[in-house]
Amino acid sequence: METQQQKFGVIGGGSWATAIVKIVLNNVPCVNWYIRNEEAVAHLKQYGHNPRYLTSVEFDPTKINVTIDLEEVIKNSEIIIIATPSAFLHKLFEEFPIELFEGKTVFSAVKGIVPEFNAIPARFIHKTFGTPYDKIGIVCGPCHAEEVALERLSYLTIACQDEDVADEVAELFGCRYIKTTVSDDLFGTELSAVLKNVYSIASGICSGLGYGDNFQSVLISNAIQEIENFIDEVSPIHRDVKSSAYLGDLLVTAYSKFSRNRTFGFMIGKGYSVKTAQMEMDMIAEGYYAVKSVMEINKKFQVELPIVEAVYNIIYEKISPVIEMRILTDKLS
Repeated sequence: METQQQKFGVIGGGSWATAIVKIVLNNVPCVNWYIRNEEAVAHLKQYGHNPRYLTSVEFDPTKINVTIDLEEVIKNSEIIIIATPSAFLHKLFEEFPIELFEGKTVFSAVKGIVPEFNAIPARFIHKTFGTPYDKIGIVCGPCHAEEVALERLSYLTIACQDEDVADEVAELFGCRYIKTTVSDDLFGTELSAVLKNVYSIASGICSGLGYGDNFQSVLISNAIQEIENFIDEVSPIHRDVKSSAYLGDLLVTAYSKFSRNRTFGFMIGKGYSVKTAQMEMDMIAEGYYAVKSVMEINKKFQVELPIVEAVYNIIYEKISPVIEMRILTDKLS
């Protein structure tokens, strides 16, 4: 079965979903694309660009079957990429006829955790749709949608327990400005993608408080150690966390001006309340939900995660960022 002949579907209308459609249209003749916003769908059909996200990206309307009908996209697609915020994932599929997913390959580009179940998207997909793990994958960075729009060289890791499936999907994403690697570490890459958003919030908070580059380097050095300790405990297989799917993704999310989690943290560090920061951004910072879920998951594993705990205390326990980060500085090395 040739990858190029398989029907491809994308679920989501945000920046990352828009970037994914742009990427794969280099390799497929048409993409089935679900967006829940009717105005955005109408705009894309008429003008060929998303009116809210990555507005500079132009699409040929004859190559995108964009619709508000989720069932239509699932029925007509063999490979499905889910790129919606994790907080909306359960509600989106709550009453969906799950038999439509039978025989489908489903990849997550969610980069978050499903808060209702404290579950990574791969586990949610497996439990909700009955999709076997060898047909479930993840698309992870380091990669910002904004740089994809600009066609700046970027790298993606495509992870699936069946590396043949990973190879097939990687072929869809490879193009002039996207290089791909494959991995069989489905759970480790996905957990790392969840955690890096929490550490990005921490980086933003520290920047907002006035900590400099010297401290940031220590913070992120400790963050990758926390990631390694946690994912090795949860999913104990051989992996190299210095590779781009782990360390690279952490670095770009913690330092980039495009990082919404870092921006969210920066606003908290500057004195914004959580609610005000969320309203000002008008975008989802996945780390907000992730930190609470990671704390719940870690009750079982008891891994030392001082940075995660600090972010949780600031966001959910409403402890002063100044005080909490001062306490954290004595725990880092």
